[in-house]
Amino acid sequence: MTAKTKKEPTYLDALIPMIFLIGMLSLAVYIFGEDASWGPNQIALTFSSLVAGVIGLKNGHAWEDMGKGVVKSISQAMGAIFILLAVGALIGTWVMSGTVTTMIYYGLKLLSPQIFYPTVVVVCAIVAGSIGSSWTTVGTIGVGMIGIAHGMDMSVGMTAGAIVSGSYFGDKLSPLSDTTNLAPAVSGTELYTHIKHMLWTTLPSITITLIIFTIIGFYSSAAENMAMKEESLAIIEANFTTNWWLLVPVLIVLALAILKMKPFPTILLGALAGGIFAIVFQPDQVIQFVDRIDLSRPLVMIAGVWKAMYMGFTTTTGAETFDQLVNRGGMNSMLDVIWLILSALMFGGVMEETGMLKKLVMALLKMVHGTGSLIATTIFTCIGTNIIASDQYMAIVLPGRMFKMEYERRNLAPENLSRTLEDSGTLTSPLIPWNTCGAYMAGTLGVATFAYLPFAFFNLINPLMAMFLGFTGISIKKIDKTKIMNDDNPE
Repeated sequence: MTAKTKKEPTYLDALIPMIFLIGMLSLAVYIFGEDASWGPNQIALTFSSLVAGVIGLKNGHAWEDMGKGVVKSISQAMGAIFILLAVGALIGTWVMSGTVTTMIYYGLKLLSPQIFYPTVVVVCAIVAGSIGSSWTTVGTIGVGMIGIAHGMDMSVGMTAGAIVSGSYFGDKLSPLSDTTNLAPAVSGTELYTHIKHMLWTTLPSITITLIIFTIIGFYSSAAENMAMKEESLAIIEANFTTNWWLLVPVLIVLALAILKMKPFPTILLGALAGGIFAIVFQPDQVIQFVDRIDLSRPLVMIAGVWKAMYMGFTTTTGAETFDQLVNRGGMNSMLDVIWLILSALMFGGVMEETGMLKKLVMALLKMVHGTGSLIATTIFTCIGTNIIASDQYMAIVLPGRMFKMEYERRNLAPENLSRTLEDSGTLTSPLIPWNTCGAYMAGTLGVATFAYLPFAFFNLINPLMAMFLGFTGISIKKIDKTKIMNDDNPE
């Protein structure tokens, strides 16, 4: 038997799964609102994958080949899935140990409502820049900031937007960041040339972001916020032990990240440290949480740490709002998020294997007429890849490969491409609920993606800044042909 000839998909073929997906996702949001990411979106993505698969069959692709494409797509995100599970365990033990409540307690003591939002941006930016990871920053400092927002009755959506803005700013400019290293590698430029070139779009964007958050802070209801702040402090003092030692698990995670240990073992060791500190500083909380009189005290302590890691921590303080804040964590709390990621990657895997993703990208190239439109097209391609492939690495690598020759043909230096890939591929990934980054942020912070999206000002402004510079020609670098000739003809 001869293998069936595979046909190139038409533009209509490529558009049908996308139109179907957009329709299903819109309907899911309309019916289920903020709960759409906890099941309805997964169903929409699954049936959209089926539609894409049927079109693939029509064009001669076998189910087995499309299945391999799905496996390949999912395998690229396995690291992110394991990190999500580790973060769930970390949140569970950190809440039980009092590490999270200690961060909240001292944050409430030190911060005022007027400067809260810009402070969140700055602190997250410094931490992410130091360790090169927005995910680790969000999973540690970000969780504490959300708790402080609850304690002062500040907007959790706006706080999450500030956390995402600061974390991605620091990550984007850190030489330790994986995406900051990936973008220049794909584009053919050097790391520090890439970082230096990004300052043109990044610094104005973060400056505007800080101005917006500062203005918002001055209009906050200070009196009401202060009353809520005092009430939250009283609840913490009555129910938890708080001292500076309980911040050691945070320092352990940050130190391991600075030493370039991989995120999964770093966060898992942070979770273990939280469990040990719970046994030392919160033994009564652990005993109450386990509620097993048949076990000896040492076994109760082990069971408490074990239980917090897999199902999260629960307690009753008498204040319903605060209970919702501290009753969280555990690996099982991340299962819906992982389900969403797997469903999205299934759709992206079928679209890539059948050539429909490439077809959509090539269609965009036809709209390129100048430098400005090339950069705008690159940005929209990265955003589209984030939506379809659900992975920020794909949103950097695929457009990077496809546009590299076009930038060279137009005599544009490779750092223009690497900067644009980061301005769009990296920064829009946390704004899409089913993208690995968007799902991680929502699952870790406990705030729906669409709830923080309008307030992730840095992530929204930066792609617009990149387009502005592209159309005006400001900071657009040309290839230095003299340098190339000298390199080719050394004396």
